[in-house]
Amino acid sequence: MVTPIDVVVVGGGAMGSAAAWNVARRGQSVALLERFEAGHHLGASHGATRNFNTAYHQAEYLDLVTEARALWDVLAAETGTQLLDLVGLVNHGHLEPLRHVREVHAARGIRSTFLSPAEAAERWAGMRFRSEVLYVPEAGRVRAADALAALRTSAEARGARFHYSTPVREITVLGEDSVAVLTDSEEYRARRVIVTAGAWSRKLLEGLVQLPRLVVTQEQPAHFRAVDPSHEWPSFNHLPDPGTAADSYWYSPVYGMLTPGEGVKAGWHGVGPVVDPDARDFAPEPVQLEALRRYVREWLPGLDADDCAPISCTYTSTESEDFVLDRVGPVVVGAGFSGHGFKFTPAVGRVLADLADGTPAPALFSATR
Repeated sequence: MVTPIDVVVVGGGAMGSAAAWNVARRGQSVALLERFEAGHHLGASHGATRNFNTAYHQAEYLDLVTEARALWDVLAAETGTQLLDLVGLVNHGHLEPLRHVREVHAARGIRSTFLSPAEAAERWAGMRFRSEVLYVPEAGRVRAADALAALRTSAEARGARFHYSTPVREITVLGEDSVAVLTDSEEYRARRVIVTAGAWSRKLLEGLVQLPRLVVTQEQPAHFRAVDPSHEWPSFNHLPDPGTAADSYWYSPVYGMLTPGEGVKAGWHGVGPVVDPDARDFAPEPVQLEALRRYVREWLPGLDADDCAPISCTYTSTESEDFVLDRVGPVVVGAGFSGHGFKFTPAVGRVLADLADGTPAPALFSATR
């Protein structure tokens, strides 16, 4: 059976769902094909919360996160769902990059301010601070699981079709504006295919798109139990101080946020074991986990470092940690979100829909950069 359609989206995580939503908002027909069942835990989009963080200094990312904030609000209004908890975000540790972020924020009119360690500790008693803290009040967390459901609801209300447990077996380019997408039971003929397959991107796009190097790692943040439920928890990023011996055991910067009902999430960023996404063990790497517990004991005294629930997810990262958003012929690709993409989700979906409509790729995100 051959089904004609405007756009096929391959991959039903956050970015694919956002792409389908944006395509459907333009009145185009779209089918989303996801290899696994809805809500699966095998990739990078599951879980209840993600940081909503505006502490970037690059213009491209600040533009994208500003747009994303507006689109999260649009999606929330469309579905009657709260998607952002603007509990604020604190950034601390290595000060030089944070001062740069503050300068860029000031130039753009983004609210942020430096607090002394004493001021920050008085407000967030469950945390410890060694130096000044860059506080961004209009940031916080995204309700990630609710966001995925809202994207699907709104897209389907506009005619999009979401098909789960539907692996794509082959993508064949037929011409500059024609592509065939084959599943076990159906062949779609589309003007464009948007591939947002996360850790499976390289496998699926082999021979179709020359991607930059993508590294898939199995990451292992954990939820830690708060010892005092009265403590206020912002979202946070903590940068190790270079040359400071006390931070030498750190694997990377640390990020975290409260996940209501589960505890406070904390994790290393992008340093898990390299894996094949089809051959994961989902087990926490014990040395990294013990280092994370040590970090919690030292820096998050409001948490019980010994009472934690490890999480297993994947990062698909480029060497620069910049995204890949590009088009080659009728194939549009969104990949390499490097563990910091979720906050941008609805705006990334807009970029992917633009690429499908023929808008050139932003230079920073080109696959050939």
